[in-house]
Amino acid sequence: MTKIANFSAPMTGGQTFELQGRPARLTVLYFYPKDNTPGCTTESMAFRDAYAEFQAAGAEIYGISRDSLKSHENFKAKLGLPFELISDPDEALCTQFAVMKMKNMYGKQVRGIERSTFVIDAGGKLVKEWRGVKVPNHVNEVLEFVASQP
Repeated sequence: MTKIANFSAPMTGGQTFELQGRPARLTVLYFYPKDNTPGCTTESMAFRDAYAEFQAAGAEIYGISRDSLKSHENFKAKLGLPFELISDPDEALCTQFAVMKMKNMYGKQVRGIERSTFVIDAGGKLVKEWRGVKVPNHVNEVLEFVASQP
């Protein structure tokens, strides 16, 4: 298991995310390409709809993209997300988790976030990761994993 270096980052609700000292047993970080795009909206709504089950399993969820806090606040309000979104405009977290990739968009090569999810335990250890995530059924897989942790 890889230990994740502590980091802090601005998030919605005027708060700062700090990896160390999180009260949750498990922290779920999902990286997504962009607010208000179809896949990211679907994924965020799936995490929203399963939020109570994640909490019951001792996990907190945070979404991360390069969008601004203002964009995140609007996206969060529009979808009624019960969890905070972390803004990473300088790509510090994207780099730390190695999620920046060259992707094909409409026949052009563009650099963007590869949809990825990470589960980190209370001690800051990475316990599971999913990369190149396909949205359908992904949240159920993450929830199953989280619920299976002792």
